[in-house]
Amino acid sequence: MDLLFGQAVFRDRRKSAPDPYNPGSTIPGSWSDPDTVTIQGAFVASSSSSSVATATRTQTLTAKSLFCDAASDVLVGDRIRAGAESYQVDAKPAADVNPFTGWQPAQEIPLEEASG
Repeated sequence: MDLLFGQAVFRDRRKSAPDPYNPGSTIPGSWSDPDTVTIQGAFVASSSSSSVATATRTQTLTAKSLFCDAASDVLVGDRIRAGAESYQVDAKPAADVNPFTGWQPAQEIPLEEASG
């Protein structure tokens, strides 16, 4: 899919490191040297907004999502970078298929703003 006015979207995944408490298994390593791939035909956009009101103030929370091909290699715990923004994948990606027609749209992956 060609996006004429899109921006590059990158997926960072931490490399595995030995678990210091269990030498027979691994844990996610640090973010200092992640495996990075470019996700083709993807974009990050607002997916929903909700108004939250308390007795003293009202605020609007906007959720972001990654929209990409269903075959894209994105997992929970990955970091998504688009422009100057960085997000964490905090929900299991899923791309449902219509059981009647077999049609499969692009998947929407909820994101959480990453800090640090």
